[in-house]
Amino acid sequence: MTSRRSAIPERKADSNQMWGGRFAEGPSAVMRVINASIPFDKRMWRQDIAGSKAHVAMLGKQGIVAAGDAQTIADGLDAVAVDYERDGVPEDLALEDIHMVTENALAEKIGAVAGRLHTARSRNDQVATDFKLWVRAAIDEVDAGLAALQTALLDRAEEHADSVMPGFTHLQSAQPVTLGHHLMAYHAMIARDRGRFRDARARLNQCPLGAAALAGTGFPIDREATAAALGFDGPTTNSLDSVSDRDFALEYLTAATQCSLHLSRLAEEFVIWASQPFGFVSLSDQWSTGSSIMPQKRNPDAAELVRGHAGRIMGCMTGLMMTMKGLPLAYSKDMQDDKPPVFEAHDLFGLTIAAMTGMVESATFRTERMRALAESGFATATDLADWLVREAGLPFREAHHVTGRAVKAAEDAGVRLDQLPLETLRAIDDRIGEGVYDVLSVDASVNSRRSFGGTAPERVREAIAAARRENG
Repeated sequence: MTSRRSAIPERKADSNQMWGGRFAEGPSAVMRVINASIPFDKRMWRQDIAGSKAHVAMLGKQGIVAAGDAQTIADGLDAVAVDYERDGVPEDLALEDIHMVTENALAEKIGAVAGRLHTARSRNDQVATDFKLWVRAAIDEVDAGLAALQTALLDRAEEHADSVMPGFTHLQSAQPVTLGHHLMAYHAMIARDRGRFRDARARLNQCPLGAAALAGTGFPIDREATAAALGFDGPTTNSLDSVSDRDFALEYLTAATQCSLHLSRLAEEFVIWASQPFGFVSLSDQWSTGSSIMPQKRNPDAAELVRGHAGRIMGCMTGLMMTMKGLPLAYSKDMQDDKPPVFEAHDLFGLTIAAMTGMVESATFRTERMRALAESGFATATDLADWLVREAGLPFREAHHVTGRAVKAAEDAGVRLDQLPLETLRAIDDRIGEGVYDVLSVDASVNSRRSFGGTAPERVREAIAAARRENG
């Protein structure tokens, strides 16, 4: 049995003590474990290599490092990248993080000249730059995934622009809508989510590299050059803020949380719709599981996991907010804990988007069942009230009262509103005429909702066409 003590790696006698001569003894084994971030920040190795190459190119161009040394370092970084791509990043806790692991690997390849790479920078501005690059790439990845989900929603909405279903408030049948209109509501939500990610990306796109530890540097660096080389719009404007800012990570998590709430709502609808009492949708075998003892079951597990992931993503956002809430300027070691919640949320979020897209694409919508329930819930009652206002001149409150009596009559008779005889309706209010039947069917109801943004099939198709143009 492995002891708890043996689970903590022993200190390497010859490990690189980067703290220099200030400390007579190295850190304890526990300190090395708690202090090391390489187990999780190694996933930023591509960003670390890119940032280092941009930095050394600038150092060479500015004459801070000899041009030959700068080229040797750049070539060495390329060689380290090849090793990482092939073998993965080694986890040496004594070297703490991806920055020192890479610098050590570089030294093994090119010797002492590797030490010149860290001229005019600190791990503080280095990690801020790497993390921004990583989050920027994550946003681009998310945007592509959400675009695919929008396409799936558009395709299914177009397929069902005329398919009538109950529209709900309080999960009670309210007014008939079309399934296409319902799905387009989620398209609108995702459009706002993509906008939030675009806004976050625009705000983060300032480069911290060159801020050094917290106060800038005395070397004649060119921050505009490194910012441009890394695809930033320009350098950050305050060195203290540059190394202490994690707004970009929080904005990513906030946008991911908001979007995951939207996806959770759609997932919940799928869970409800797939239940036998509703029977609105059948999820494909790809996105369902069976029961270990009940062979008739088809469980909407993927939808339930999407719903569950929303809580975990929100937890990641809350965790990072609590980490950052009371930190003084500039850098504090607490900020080492900034990356795990972002990485965890991104992984969960990517799965959530992919699963929701797959469910939307492959779901079988039972439109006959939807129509039957739309017709059975007196969902056209508002249409009767509107007709009384428009055609008979009743004040709406009076029309509402008359309609309530008509619903009660239909309920007692066990029929739909459009099946009530005219004499029954006229007994309730003699101002009701035969023209009322033009609005009492579910088809007449949805076709009448032609206001901009309404559920009329023609409006749904217009909204789909506009969305396709906007999405390109």
